[in-house]
Amino acid sequence: MRRIVPLLERHLGTHLPGVVERHEVVDRGDWARANLVMFRHLVGRLEEQLLQRDEAREDSLGAGLAAVANRFLTTQQVAFLLSFLGGRVLGQYDIALLSAEAAPGRLLFVEENIRATATALDVPLDDFRVWIALHEATHAFEFEAHPWLRPYLAERLERQIASFLDDARTIQAKGLGQLIRRWRPRSGEHLLWGLMSQEQRRLLRETQLVMSLLEGFSDWVMDEVGAEVVPNVRTVRERFEARRDQRRRGLDRIVARLTGLDMKLEQYRRGERFVAGVARTGGAAAVGHLWDGPEALPTEAEFADPAAWVRRVAPETLWAHPAADS
Repeated sequence: MRRIVPLLERHLGTHLPGVVERHEVVDRGDWARANLVMFRHLVGRLEEQLLQRDEAREDSLGAGLAAVANRFLTTQQVAFLLSFLGGRVLGQYDIALLSAEAAPGRLLFVEENIRATATALDVPLDDFRVWIALHEATHAFEFEAHPWLRPYLAERLERQIASFLDDARTIQAKGLGQLIRRWRPRSGEHLLWGLMSQEQRRLLRETQLVMSLLEGFSDWVMDEVGAEVVPNVRTVRERFEARRDQRRRGLDRIVARLTGLDMKLEQYRRGERFVAGVARTGGAAAVGHLWDGPEALPTEAEFADPAAWVRRVAPETLWAHPAADS
């Protein structure tokens, strides 16, 4: 970290205070426990909202749903999901979006998974460590250098929670059939999309756009900056992507489909295509405008047309790359 943070600061043009001190090398159990705390915090917010509504309605429905939410944390499904991910995750920027205190995030690196993956890819361990650290440290830059981002995502998550609570009450009052009648599955969409209301879809789509940008920007940085410190960065990327594709089979594919992890993989690739397109069109100067604020976030259409985003947000950068806009 002491090696890459100054490099990132130079490329990204900002200081990253405390990032070196706030990173931890953990094992799979430590990672699972950290994420279990996050799950509990999320459900705690659910309980809080349920009980507040319960007091207003003077009935016991909120308390009953809160109890169900608490029991959810002890189910085998959560344990299975954490176990499944614990054997695969390499690193994580751990930030509690719904925390009452806007504490800085921390970087977690699962060393045994990093070692196992480097061996499977047949790439130098030290180079692979640096490559992964670049990705996660870039997430720290995204959130800590742009204070608007955390409340922006937190607000959408809060509204999604409130909307899902309304659905829970609808099911309680009118039965599951009320929700099923809303189901409108579409080809190529995740299974859960068909059950969502228009408002839920809009909120989730906005969240996914930001997540795609977060992951795509970090992936782009880890390759661009990584080229200076990882001599074989192209080989590492090619082998890493090939392994990702191989894992989208059998049980892994089923679990990814059921849990939405398949959407996360597409976020990486879609986001990196967009950021790379912005760089080709307007250069590093255009990329530097990606986190200017909520108004600078790309729309759904702009994700498919990075040049349109550059023309809207950073048109002055086109002068440096006139051929890209022709």
